[in-house]
This record gives sequence, C-alpha cells and structure tokens, in this order.
Amino acid sequence: MSSVPGENFEPRQTATSEDYTPDPSKSLPLEKNRQALVDDIIALYSCQPTVERVKRYTPNCVYDDQFVYANDRYKMAGQWFALPKLFKASVNEGYQVIKNERDFIQFKNKQSWTFRIIPKTATITGLVSLSLDPDTADSDFIQVKYHKDQANDKDYSHEGLGFTFKKFQADNVAKYMSQPEVKEFEADKNAGKEHVRKYGTGKAEGDAPTEDFTKQ
Repeated sequence: MSSVPGENFEPRQTATSEDYTPDPSKSLPLEKNRQALVDDIIALYSCQPTVERVKRYTPNCVYDDQFVYANDRYKMAGQWFALPKLFKASVNEGYQVIKNERDFIQFKNKQSWTFRIIPKTATITGLVSLSLDPDTADSDFIQVKYHKDQANDKDYSHEGLGFTFKKFQADNVAKYMSQPEVKEFEADKNAGKEHVRKYGTGKAEGDAPTEDFTKQ
C-alpha cells in the first residue's frame, strides 16, 4: 500500500460549523506510537522542522490546506522548512484528538502564528486529518499518506484560481531553498503521483459528506 499515491487517501468532509476550537480535556487518548506521530506533527506546525519529522510522510504523500497543495515529500519539506523563515514564532495553543482509527487520526488544532515582517500574531483553529500509511499504521514510526488542514466548514474543490495558487507555490518553493535538509528529499519529487482530484465544490455534493464536529 505504501506504493499507492497519496491522492488515493484523501479524506473528504463538510462541517456544520467552521468552529474548530479544541477542548484538550476531551482529547482521545493515543497509544505511544500514535502520540509520537501527533507530537511530531505539532512540532512541524510550531516551526520546528527536522529531517526525521518530515520523514513522517511517505515520499508520495499529499499535503492540502488553504494555502498549499504539495503532492510529494520534497515539496512538503520545502513548506515545513520555509515556515521559520516566514514566522518569528508559532505556538500550539492546544489540540483535541476526535478520531483515532487504524488508518486515520483527526484532531482540532489551535495555533498562534507571529509574522517576521509584520509585528502581528494570528490565532487560527483548524481541523487536521491524517490518513495513515496502512503499511506503517501499526509500527513504531507511523507515516502519513494524506495530510489535510481545513480552516472553515467547506472542504476543498481543487479548482479555480485559489487552487492554482496553492499548487504553483508548492511546486516552486522547494526549488529555491538551498537548505541541505530540503535537498535530502529531492529524490522524492519523482515519487508516484496521480492527477489532482477535482470536485466542483467543497460541499456535500462535491463528495464531502456533512459531519457535525461540534459534538466531538
């Protein structure tokens, strides 16, 4: 299953509310190997990238959020190692694991981002969905096939100018980064990938079933 491109593992969901404020006291407990994975993901969000943490993703992974669509680990590495250049600090204000399945972990996340150029801090809540690599889901070092981060109630259509920007910047950022940590993943740009799946809409009719995350 590790050879299957990440596009095949995309989670789709439409939320009934764009409020993803976590309640850490209600977070589902995780086994040690799964907690280690989530800890590494939170560290990446917190501008603490390392080669080992980026290896939490398979070479043919997909990362998908409101600003980025990176469809291999080389492009992914470019994004994570670029964050400390854009932000003076990124602080995790809390998260709540709401789903813990064999091949899937989902959590609400709250992150405060302080920009380098503009002295301003923005706090954002989001829904983080991790589709796990079936071949490593039970191992000590779990890897991710598809990482989706939603900041509002709608899923992504993967169409329009917004998506064109997301993909363009992900396709090009890594090329202009000279860090050896990023270059370590250069071979992954040849990882197997498939055409971007387009849905027409980010709502239920776009293959994104409605789910009420406010109850979780």
